[in-house]
Amino acid sequence: MSLIVQKFGGTSVADVEKIRAAARKAIRAQRQGHQVVMVVSAMGKNTDGLLDLAGQISREPPAREMDMLLSTGEQVSVALVAMAIHDLGAKAISLTGGQIGMKTDNSFSKARIQSISTERIRRLLDGGNIVVAAGFQGIDDDWNITTLGRGGSDTTAVALAAVLGADACEIYTDVDGVYTTDPRLLPEARRVDVISYDEMLELASLGAGVMHSRSIEFAKKFRVPIHVRSSFSDTEGTMIVAEAESSSQPVSGAAMTPDEARVTVLGVPDVPGKSRQIFAAIADRKIAVDMVVQNVGTNGRADVSFTVARPELSNTLHAVHAVLGEVGAQGMTHDEQVSKISVVGQNMATQTSVASRMFRALSDAGVNIQMITTSEIKISTLVPKEQAGRALRAVHEEFLLHQRPADAQSWGQIKAERRDSADVDTLVSRLQDDALEALTLTGISVTESQARVTLYGVPDQPGVAADMFETIGAASIFVDMIVQGYDGEDGLTSVSFTVHRDDLNHSLEVARLIQQKHGMRDAQGAAEIAKVTVSGIGLRSHTSVGTILFQELAEAGINVEMIGTSELQVNAVIDEAKVAVAADRLKIAFADALL
Repeated sequence: MSLIVQKFGGTSVADVEKIRAAARKAIRAQRQGHQVVMVVSAMGKNTDGLLDLAGQISREPPAREMDMLLSTGEQVSVALVAMAIHDLGAKAISLTGGQIGMKTDNSFSKARIQSISTERIRRLLDGGNIVVAAGFQGIDDDWNITTLGRGGSDTTAVALAAVLGADACEIYTDVDGVYTTDPRLLPEARRVDVISYDEMLELASLGAGVMHSRSIEFAKKFRVPIHVRSSFSDTEGTMIVAEAESSSQPVSGAAMTPDEARVTVLGVPDVPGKSRQIFAAIADRKIAVDMVVQNVGTNGRADVSFTVARPELSNTLHAVHAVLGEVGAQGMTHDEQVSKISVVGQNMATQTSVASRMFRALSDAGVNIQMITTSEIKISTLVPKEQAGRALRAVHEEFLLHQRPADAQSWGQIKAERRDSADVDTLVSRLQDDALEALTLTGISVTESQARVTLYGVPDQPGVAADMFETIGAASIFVDMIVQGYDGEDGLTSVSFTVHRDDLNHSLEVARLIQQKHGMRDAQGAAEIAKVTVSGIGLRSHTSVGTILFQELAEAGINVEMIGTSELQVNAVIDEAKVAVAADRLKIAFADALL
């Protein structure tokens, strides 16, 4: 008998009628021959009400007691849903996180799942019950109630689907699928029928509100097909699987992360180990760093810029300030009036001119680009917060995201990967003995025969980046990494990009033409470099990855020239002569995490 997991968010169980509607969906699935596990969130604004109560009692309530309090919201929901199922003539039993055997670590308010015991759930399912499980919560080794943090019910649902070998995980929510961007921001946004795990993981990390990134990490790791559907209609929704909707469209989605903050550490000595000191201090506070830009230094020093979520800015500044002297940096600046605009697409790596098209669209909209980072399937730019809305519209229009691609697959055409393979079962078994949410790496690789070009003194104004990369593209130069950061002078930035070594001389000629046109300070190039890449699942949420990478390189005396990060990769550009040593050290350091 097939098994499905159905997750119902807070808006889907916000009142009695919606609870009954959710119960009917589960009963209908059971009568169609499925075993059904429901995962339920707290009703409507219940969690907000509990937070308000806690705030009235204490300015800084203990994290353990907050988890105890907030977990009650889901317990109310599961009991009411089980009652509704009984009232409609079917069998159901409600279970808390502890009762379903969900063990977590003891990081209150943001616990990670270590293991899930499935015996009780399977016994209840075999007895004809619909199992109604509380989302968002678990217990640690000391039987303390823990909560999983934002999006925790999504994570609970996909984790249960993974360990139970479910045929699908259905996410019922107040929207009818995944859109090319947030339809509340752009009404012309289009619902996509199919989106890949990698694309969804990047979009989720960028703040696309439909799914939380940790749940997509589980889905990708354990190949759980996810079906995002509306609680209030029978619209087909969106399938999240390994395949993309289109094999030709370079960009599948755009996102705006409105509440970003940029921190720049100025004048960092350009020697091995300094980046590690900075990011280790931040990781110690469990702060997730987003965009990271370390560009090529001058006069023995470099500036390191990165972004964090705005609510984490104060904590981040304290962390960095504490190590400024130890690092030997000359100072620090920050800006909390910035937003991030990103485009994501699984086909981006095989198509040229995506970056230049994005930069031109932003320029034509009068949007200034302050930072740039790229990966194989994502380009992110940091822009002034007041320009973010029109920036999102500009890139959405540029890539025709409101139009369905001619070769788009419908969700009905997608045959989700079977999950009963020995590989998946082995992975579930291995990680159940360790930690289901443990860091999982898919590879450590090197790209050799690379060269780097850097333009210094780039005017920080609209249109410059667009002109640069249109000129480079017109010269038939294929660019890999792009980073733009501050170069220590007011109103100016530096832009570096990597190319194949055979293209270095031609690239430098083009760069010097760009330098002269825009009055830039200098253009320099270097050969004999290589890129080392750590690839994995959910690298940004595992804050230790960057720290370990920088530590291993520093201990080997290897200096980092450029850094680029994404949800799926951390890239470092280093001396090619040392790349084999770097790769070997990283494979040893991450041995337990490699698939």
